[in-house]
Amino acid sequence: MESEAASGLTALQGETRRRTRRSLWFRFRRHRLALLGSSVLALFGLMALFAPIVAIHDPAYVDLDHIKEGPTLTHILGTDSAGRDVWARLWFAARVSLTVGIGAALISSAIGAVLGMISGYAGGQSDNSIQRFTEFVSTIPLFFAVILLVSVTGAHVSNLILVIGVLGWTGKARLVRGQVLSLKEMEYVTAARALGASNLRIIASHIFPGAIPYIVVSGTLTLAGAIITEAGLSFLGLGVQFPTPTWGNMMNSAQSLHVLQFQPWLWLPPGIAIGATVLAVNFLGDGLRDALDPRTKVD
Repeated sequence: MESEAASGLTALQGETRRRTRRSLWFRFRRHRLALLGSSVLALFGLMALFAPIVAIHDPAYVDLDHIKEGPTLTHILGTDSAGRDVWARLWFAARVSLTVGIGAALISSAIGAVLGMISGYAGGQSDNSIQRFTEFVSTIPLFFAVILLVSVTGAHVSNLILVIGVLGWTGKARLVRGQVLSLKEMEYVTAARALGASNLRIIASHIFPGAIPYIVVSGTLTLAGAIITEAGLSFLGLGVQFPTPTWGNMMNSAQSLHVLQFQPWLWLPPGIAIGATVLAVNFLGDGLRDALDPRTKVD
């Protein structure tokens, strides 16, 4: 009898989730800016993935005969101070910048989800301890902490991903905790507990699926923040170093007034790339947030 009830509960929950996913997709696709953001991110992702094909030139090739040359048919976006092709460097830089953003977002989302679920589901002393630790980490200025840790560990891509990801989970932990506190009081969780389901199974089958959308929305914000953080560090010369291209160290040349005024091809393309990517991520996050909130009217 209990097995039949459990099967019925699982089937009902599965059908509810399928309807919820259809409803989320319907609401998301009505958000025009979110669709635009998704398209821009897909375009940048594909260009970065196929950078060796679309770049045409070697991004590290130094051509002293064409230093700081403006856009031509040979060099679509001109060349930099070492004669390297800006178009090629732009898309190879996209690989680094997007890798840092996605990697940091995944790490911070994983840490925040685990700690948030433990804190919200366990409650009591465990909840109190995790929340005090979360408050302590959130008081650390992220940008300056990244500068300090990267100066110690080295400005490698993997180090940037790890440092930004490890320090960027606090908001997610609070968000997931709040959602878990709500989910664990739902009737289907109470029913599963009454049927003898273990805490691990309840979390894996009933709590975690309900928190996934909120983790994804929060992760998009971390993605945008990580790209900006990496760009800021590289712009200051503290991030990924030459000759590896990133959008940030391509913008480094914009510190010269002469370049700003007379050589915009050196800084405008990476600047537009950073701005477009961050806006696209924010639009995507807004669309996901509105799709998750049935009270929000989507025009």
